Amino acid sequence: MARHLLRAAWAPRPSDAPPLSAGQKCRAWWQACRPPFFITAAIPVTLALALAFRVQGHVTPGQWGVWLLLLLGCFLGLTIANFANDLFDHILGVDEGENIGGSRVIQAGLISPRQLSVALLLLIPATLVVGAALIFSLPPALRPCLWAATLFAVASAVFYVAPPIRYGHRALGELFVCLNMGLIMVTAGATLLLGRFDLRSLALALPVGLMVAGVLYYQSLPEIETDLAAGKHTLANKLGKDKAALVFKLWWPAVWLLLINLWACGLAGWPVFLGLSGLPFYLTACRRINAAGRGDWLPLDAHGHLVRKTYLICGAALILGVAF
Repeated sequence: MARHLLRAAWAPRPSDAPPLSAGQKCRAWWQACRPPFFITAAIPVTLALALAFRVQGHVTPGQWGVWLLLLLGCFLGLTIANFANDLFDHILGVDEGENIGGSRVIQAGLISPRQLSVALLLLIPATLVVGAALIFSLPPALRPCLWAATLFAVASAVFYVAPPIRYGHRALGELFVCLNMGLIMVTAGATLLLGRFDLRSLALALPVGLMVAGVLYYQSLPEIETDLAAGKHTLANKLGKDKAALVFKLWWPAVWLLLINLWACGLAGWPVFLGLSGLPFYLTACRRINAAGRGDWLPLDAHGHLVRKTYLICGAALILGVAF
């Protein structure tokens, strides 16, 4: 049965399907990349740059180059995660039927599973090459730790949904995202920019990791029932609707407390308080969840932008607070 499933999953587009134009193909691949979520990688990397500015009082031309390479590597890693998510959730039948997860490019017949597989085989070594270019600019003593972090991050991107690990199906998605997008991106980014490890990067990594995990957590709320029906266990459907709603309501106040704590400890300036301007988006998201009650949560997917905007505001406030 598994053999038949794999054959069906990697079957090419039907021969009677109209061919896609070059523009349609480009839009399909762009859709598969899920560009609205690129911000989740841009903020941690830019925060590392802000810390370098705070420590040195300036940013050198070489550090700008490192920052650009970091952005490229992180965007490639995020794209690996998105492509792998689409591919393996399709193979495992998680994104079929009424499920709204993923970019839906496979279900729409825009990109075949075989094409996504080839893209992954190209993206993984490309990401490692970017990582190598950055790591070999560091003193030899720091390289093993950075290599370990890079390999962990790339493996995490693939095995979020890929067998046999599939940690995203075991209610561990938020934890790994917090580690990768917070701890690794911020601390490794700061280490690469400064040429040494700075302990303050750990304190800055925590709120960022929690914010990115909060974006992922909200994205799991609309699929709380469809994921469970497909055998995918997330933190949200483990908690159930009542507790999942409560956790969301506590999540972002915890972020704001962490930001204020950074100011109180002298690790960030007053601009961190600008993060509170994301409060209206957070409250609107809470009202949407309350209105859904115990009914159908699928419509909540249309309001994911509220959480992404909250993240953008809080992340930008933290960057400004650290830089100034």
